Amino acid sequence: MTNYNLNGKVIAITGSTGGLGRAAALALIAKGARLALLDLNQDAVNAQAQALGDKSQAAGWTADVRSMESVESALAKAAAHFGGIDIVIANAGVGTNSSLSAMDPKEFDRTIDINLNGVMRTFRAALPHVAQRNGYLLAISSMAAFVHSPLNTHYAASKAGVWAMCNSLRLEVKHLGVGVGSFHPTFFKTPMMYALVDNPCSMLVWNNHQGIWKFAELEEVVGSLIYTLENRRDMVTVPRQNAFIAGASGFLRPFIEKIGFDRKRVVKAVQLSEATAAKIKD
Repeated sequence: MTNYNLNGKVIAITGSTGGLGRAAALALIAKGARLALLDLNQDAVNAQAQALGDKSQAAGWTADVRSMESVESALAKAAAHFGGIDIVIANAGVGTNSSLSAMDPKEFDRTIDINLNGVMRTFRAALPHVAQRNGYLLAISSMAAFVHSPLNTHYAASKAGVWAMCNSLRLEVKHLGVGVGSFHPTFFKTPMMYALVDNPCSMLVWNNHQGIWKFAELEEVVGSLIYTLENRRDMVTVPRQNAFIAGASGFLRPFIEKIGFDRKRVVKAVQLSEATAAKIKD
């Protein structure tokens, strides 16, 4: 689907008060979208919402992507407030630099739980809402999904997992009219990235962010994000030319999906899975 007009669309964003979340919110308001801002601190999302407009344009709720109940509650409140949800952007994430040998296993678990499991919880909670409007789910991944750097085992694993999850989920929900995309920027300037750069290991591994590791401008990233939403793309990289790098690792995937997964059988499998889960709960 192309030319998906964002004017009037209700868009929920997790991690809305972070660097990308704030910049994206400003750009989306300029497009006429109505925003459900979700983050850990209620005062922060309230202040963000007030700066963007009145409550018909932007409102905020507390949401912790490490809790299914928290995300479900926040999205339910947002849907009730705005009358529904069209798009959900799973943007909440963390990043640190550490070798596996030096890393506290709890940090690996935390990164996976926020960056990967958090996207799963967000999409799971969002699906009933966006399905009512043939909407769109977008996960903020990274070029780390394709380029697996040292000192990045936890982060690369989480972002590669997000990419794989989006590709799988897209097949499950296509019959509902729901689109699923993954967004893969390279390094760009946000407070989280500044903290990573301050780590001396970053200078060693990524050549002090020179050459192929140079930063993209935040404006370029946000512009590509808007393009992704307006065109409901399956995958977008930033810069765009990085698509070659991303595609090289999985150029056969669309062909394999086409010959390997019959759509009707996929629909039946999803329905059977849901029915089985319902029986277990009962």
